[in-house]
Amino acid sequence: MNHAKPDCGMQLIEPETDTTQALAYALAEAADDRKAADIVLFKMGEVTYITDYFVIVTGFSRTQVKAIADAMEAHVLGRLNVRPLRKEGETDGSWIVLDYGDVIAHIMLPEQREFYNLEAFWGHAQRLDPTAAPQ
Repeated sequence: MNHAKPDCGMQLIEPETDTTQALAYALAEAADDRKAADIVLFKMGEVTYITDYFVIVTGFSRTQVKAIADAMEAHVLGRLNVRPLRKEGETDGSWIVLDYGDVIAHIMLPEQREFYNLEAFWGHAQRLDPTAAPQ
């Protein structure tokens, strides 16, 4: 994530790291392994300071949404030894958010995804191919 650091009234922005990019692609890969649908990967750094990447996926039942979130978390922990800073929505299971700071994953039922339409709201962000992780 682009962390702002005060410096005599000015803010310096740290560049995105390779680990951040690897995290985003690892989350997308884990979602794909659990048969998530409509996987979207946005590079957010140019449009907001909130995060560097969004991963947005669809699960077709509350059980699948939870399974996708669990798989994402386990995959990233095993591969990059990183845990989310926060998790939201596990109790309801219709929309789970895994917040890694630099990357935020949204796992949603189709109804929530259609209603909140994050792709339209953040559509000016660069859309990446979630299956084309850089080597």
